[in-house]
Amino acid sequence: MATIQRTTARVFYYARNVLRDIAPQALFRRRLAGRLEQARLSDQAVRRRLNYYNKLQHVFSPSPAAVRLDKLPSTPTMYYYDLKEFARYFDPALLVDVEFGDVIDVPKVPTLVKDRPIHADDENAVIMKFNKFRHFYMPADATAFADKRPAVVWRGDLNNPKRTRFLDAVRDLPFCDAGSHKPNAPAEYSKPFLSISQQQHYRYIVSLEGNDVATNLKWILNSNSLCLMPLPTYETWFAEKQLEAGVHYVPLDPDFADVTEKVRYFEHHPAEAQRIIAAANAYCRQFSNEQEEQAISLLVLYKYFVLSGQIKPDPEVWRFIQG
Repeated sequence: MATIQRTTARVFYYARNVLRDIAPQALFRRRLAGRLEQARLSDQAVRRRLNYYNKLQHVFSPSPAAVRLDKLPSTPTMYYYDLKEFARYFDPALLVDVEFGDVIDVPKVPTLVKDRPIHADDENAVIMKFNKFRHFYMPADATAFADKRPAVVWRGDLNNPKRTRFLDAVRDLPFCDAGSHKPNAPAEYSKPFLSISQQQHYRYIVSLEGNDVATNLKWILNSNSLCLMPLPTYETWFAEKQLEAGVHYVPLDPDFADVTEKVRYFEHHPAEAQRIIAAANAYCRQFSNEQEEQAISLLVLYKYFVLSGQIKPDPEVWRFIQG
């Protein structure tokens, strides 16, 4: 259930992007050199992150299915706008392989994606910050950990066995308020809807992957609640693979038999819980610098077009990318 502020933000998101599409696109292309020069002056963290999202190292050719930048698929609209925000700085005739939506396998050719499975051979999955309005909504949390309800909460769609397994494991635990608010949820799993602000009143919030990553993970880690979750198996622009168990979140066993043990431990060691929360908050802050976020997005695309042989690299910008 969207708040007035969230609805207003959505309207602003679409209005801003529609205006960008209406504006003469040549204006953006003339600014590319200046934007790249500004990005080149960024720090090592920007270089590290852009090369993490775009791990390509060798020259390649776009596939026969690649599309021109001026012919990008327009749905889902938020994916389109999130890509077009930076693609509009480049020649509209450039080709790109792109896969919108939830990606569960690494593409066979270098492709722009929102997410990728976490394993070693993932170079072809070039991550962009897609669907960021939904996935990077991280509202502030004004309630201190000590002042929260000493209980566990989870809400979500039962779209995979992992989530159902979790609900079965905690069904009889009196300190767990877990269930699905979706209309199609079986009666034994059904629970009333809780907004993000309502869930933030619990000390412990569980994050469970759905079709790919867990949408709630970012706002949980940005809150004053302790995040409990199994080891992640997918990652997005949030770089879930880089999260450390016991540092940024509390790991849960695959069968969730340790929920009681973990909650009991942190109820007796609140200082340790707050240490983990502080580390999680610090991790989230790296995504709050909009200038750096834009520089990384532009450089991820630039590197893709250089290695696909479609543009000649500027020596200074390329030297920055390669380190």
